[in-house]
Amino acid sequence: MQRDFAALLETCRRGGVEVRSDSRAVARGDIFVAVPGVNEDGARFIPAAVEAGAAVVVCRPGGPEQAAARNSVQAGGCRVVHHDDPREALWRLAEARWHTDDLHIKVLAVTGTNGKTTSTYLLERLFTDAGHKVGVLGTVSYRWPGHSEVAPLTTPDPLKVHSMLARMDAVGVDVAVMEVSSHAIDQQRVCGVPFAGAALTNLTQDHLDFHKDMESYFKTKAKLFLELPKAEKAMAVNADDPWGRRLLELCPRALSFGLQQGPPRRRHLWGELLSAGTGGCHLRMHLEGRTWELRSPLVGAFNASNLLTVQALALETGLDPEQFTALESFTGVCGRLERVDNPQGLSVFVDYAHTPDALVNVLKALRGAGFKRIITVFGCGGNRDRSKRPLMGEAVARYADVAVLTSDNPRFEEPEAILQDVLPGLREAREVLVEVDRRAATAKALDMLDKDGALLIAGKGHEDYQIIQGVKHHYSDQEVVRELLHCA
Repeated sequence: MQRDFAALLETCRRGGVEVRSDSRAVARGDIFVAVPGVNEDGARFIPAAVEAGAAVVVCRPGGPEQAAARNSVQAGGCRVVHHDDPREALWRLAEARWHTDDLHIKVLAVTGTNGKTTSTYLLERLFTDAGHKVGVLGTVSYRWPGHSEVAPLTTPDPLKVHSMLARMDAVGVDVAVMEVSSHAIDQQRVCGVPFAGAALTNLTQDHLDFHKDMESYFKTKAKLFLELPKAEKAMAVNADDPWGRRLLELCPRALSFGLQQGPPRRRHLWGELLSAGTGGCHLRMHLEGRTWELRSPLVGAFNASNLLTVQALALETGLDPEQFTALESFTGVCGRLERVDNPQGLSVFVDYAHTPDALVNVLKALRGAGFKRIITVFGCGGNRDRSKRPLMGEAVARYADVAVLTSDNPRFEEPEAILQDVLPGLREAREVLVEVDRRAATAKALDMLDKDGALLIAGKGHEDYQIIQGVKHHYSDQEVVRELLHCA
């Protein structure tokens, strides 16, 4: 079995053959890897791959589905190579096909529950200004100079990851920044990627439908740091976060950072928050006797933390504080506390916040900006962690004056059932309005808004769709606001 797979790897290295994990993409002569998924086993699709012309099928040995598939393979005249872990087989074949073990790119990972997207955008700005050619793989898009595509996943599958890194390398990209999700780590999507460094932004409740508990969630995130190649790699970890402090105990070489002074006897980047308001934040950094300051238009303490994440990782990968002035002109990311301009002069913000902690951070930022009345339109995604739903309600009840509960992406759940899960968390809310239709909810919230207040529309951010019963319908919070305020 090992000898057969080694020969297949060599075939991939020589080129002229493609690797697929989606039977619908298979063409004649391809290698099809039957990856077991969360909902479906890829072995079920072996007959379709064979019919499409697959020359080789990689699958686990044994099992009734494999037996049925074997008959299909024999009938189709293609070869079977067994591997105990098809996920591992997939990334190893991807690495061989795209020669990503020999890249000339410095690949940096950003992981954590919140702040990944803003941090990767900031890193892109910083390294570009420092003269590097930069590529980014993240929640909003996969992009590098001359190429950009919408991202269906925060971190794509290994075939996409390795192929895009190779394409970046071919056009001279020398720094690639990746958002790395916990799902991606667990499912081996980034295995084989030659990471030069990684940063942890924070760890708060999310994805417990997948990881089951915070301990499992933490262990998955920690793998990215603990399994980095043994050579000296850059690591930056948020010491303000309790899970970050635990990770620091496991990673003695990591640079810690935070808005609080750091643990004793450890290299720590302290960001002293001098001011934070509607105009942005002012930070004074302290590290090993050096100090420097940064004024950013980004609003909120959570963005101050993002700025520290980026500086810490940049310092560990060779940049100097003198180069950090590039961060001062960065005005933000689409759907991250994004102000929707309008002729009425109303303060309307759209944000991707879809976890309890993210909602707290954004609402605290708005509260600290001095708005007299904060209205929040929010919901919870369907077929995701149900336990966080009342916690989302509690966050809004605590920091907003009016809670407008509505649909997010209900997926295959009934929207009304999702709202019922959220409502217990809103018991202490000052005022609650329930409207299942998101557009109607936004209209009602706008009717309540005056120029001294702020409206936060949370949960979807940059997304331009709403998923209902598995179907994507075009929907953009920004577009809806502009239409309702007649400024489209």
